[in-house]
Amino acid sequence: MANPLQLKSLNHISIVCASVEKSVDFYVNVLGFSPIKRPSSLDFNGAWLFNYGIGIHLLQSENPEGMPKTAPINPKDNHISFQCESIAAVEKRLQQVKIEYVKNRVEESGTYVDQLFFHDPDGMMIEICNCDNIPVVPLTEDKVWSCSRFNCNIQITSSRFNK
Repeated sequence: MANPLQLKSLNHISIVCASVEKSVDFYVNVLGFSPIKRPSSLDFNGAWLFNYGIGIHLLQSENPEGMPKTAPINPKDNHISFQCESIAAVEKRLQQVKIEYVKNRVEESGTYVDQLFFHDPDGMMIEICNCDNIPVVPLTEDKVWSCSRFNCNIQITSSRFNK
């Protein structure tokens, strides 16, 4: 596979917030991230969080009142997605903390992916899913990737490789 930029993984996403404090509370207490140290040379309000092998950098908006209002939950809108072990446990937790969400189910050849969509305090959409149920199948290769949170296994599916 080509890797012209020598990329290794997703490092972090940055999210502009109306209130860094409210967003930290959400990402820590709802999604399970942990605050980590930011470089002292950063001279603006923000917070860095880490878990699940990725970072979230929260940046205080310079104009919190001018930030877009939260739109209705739309699974076809921009979002970040996290895989989970139990959709039922996530749904129960969202109900406990009174977060509005939308459920969706995707089917591919008898395999199902369950999804829950909801917003963070600033309207960033979050998806929680069991997406590792569906293999990653490149469109131009004769390989099938089976990815979990721990690793990716590549299976050769073309007979030309199975001789």
